[in-house]
Amino acid sequence: MKERIRKFLQETFFLDAFADDDSFLKTGLIDSTGMLELISFVEKAFEIKIEDAELLPENLDSLSQLGAFIERKRACLSRE
Repeated sequence: MKERIRKFLQETFFLDAFADDDSFLKTGLIDSTGMLELISFVEKAFEIKIEDAELLPENLDSLSQLGAFIERKRACLSRE
């Protein structure tokens, strides 16, 4: 999952290597418009809906945080 997201980020935003824990926003890897593109990609690629209340840095601001968030969302969906 992380590698799929990493590939999307590298191809879409022309990024070189970055660590799993690098903050997308604080490091300038992605701006606010880029976050919207990332959210759209994640929703489609992993078949989840990210609610407005979930649009928080602790869920989305690094590859590690995003991966953990997607896993939690998918676990909730599988229990429904």
